[in-house]
Amino acid sequence: MATVNLAQIRKHYGTLEILHGLDLAIEDGEFLVLVGPSGCGKSTLLRVVAGLETITEGNVSIGERDVTLLPPRDRDIAMVFQNYALYPHMTVADNMAFGLKLRRIDKAEIASRVKRAATILDLSSLLDRYPRQLSGGQRQRVAMGRAIVRDPQVFLFDEPLSNLDAKLRVQMRGEIKELHQKLKTTAVYVTHDQIEAMTMADRIVVMRDGWIEQIGDPLQLYDKPANLFVAGFIGSPSMNFIPGAVSRTGSGNAIVTADGVTLPASAPSDSADGHKVVFGVRPEHFVLSADDSGLPTKVAVVEPTGAETLVIGRVGEHTLQVLFKERRHFAPGDEIRLRPLPGTAHLFDAGDGKRLA
Repeated sequence: MATVNLAQIRKHYGTLEILHGLDLAIEDGEFLVLVGPSGCGKSTLLRVVAGLETITEGNVSIGERDVTLLPPRDRDIAMVFQNYALYPHMTVADNMAFGLKLRRIDKAEIASRVKRAATILDLSSLLDRYPRQLSGGQRQRVAMGRAIVRDPQVFLFDEPLSNLDAKLRVQMRGEIKELHQKLKTTAVYVTHDQIEAMTMADRIVVMRDGWIEQIGDPLQLYDKPANLFVAGFIGSPSMNFIPGAVSRTGSGNAIVTADGVTLPASAPSDSADGHKVVFGVRPEHFVLSADDSGLPTKVAVVEPTGAETLVIGRVGEHTLQVLFKERRHFAPGDEIRLRPLPGTAHLFDAGDGKRLA
């Protein structure tokens, strides 16, 4: 196991800067997830750690070694890609052992490592099969086994579940997390799927346009997003945003929407009357109002899933997503009133998008 430290990482392609002086410290044994939309730089940053991308500026260290100028084979890392990249003419055992054979590891040691990895990944009964005889999930486990046998200081995962169907993705993300708990090796995992990030990570790094927007554990990012981007990206369904303005009275303050609805939320003491803000509420934090207070909402779509009911409604020109844990029998066109649960609202500055304390 080892720490990974990235200092002032910059990456240019000609005049285009992809990574903008990023600093990131990954703890020994940590499972860290890089998440963000396509093109945010997360895979590029992972490839910087792997040595597959040459950085323009900055330093990369793994453990006590500065590996900035070292090729991938000398960094003591193992990488699992989106594409399984298995050799079709080799058995499962041979695929897992191939890298060790190239490094001229003793045959008995190779056999021992393959057996151990196969046991961990439940592949012992499949060692004599060829990739064409395996399911997608089994092929991905073989790819992970090929990484495990190297016994690296750091595991790198580049969207390894993207090619799997939804049910298998859920199963595999649990298996990867369980694998990490067994091996306790430092791991860096890239995904665009924030559900993967939330369920697997010790810490999450949210990226956008080559910048780091926020770093924190999953619930920290969910409960206290640093800005509108993080608030909208983390959580599924995503947070609802309603533009409004601070309205100060003698007894305190509230938020008034463009439609004239007053929402119960406290703005910071230094926010001036009329200050433009964005009021954020997660879908599960809305409840039906028992009176005429709350947001007047017209039901547009109802999506029952059994355990939950997702209601998509319209408030003026804005769309709201509301998640009810109990079953609701609304119909399109119904008029309902919604209010946020006390203490669940988030406030963001309408100008720079930053969270207001």
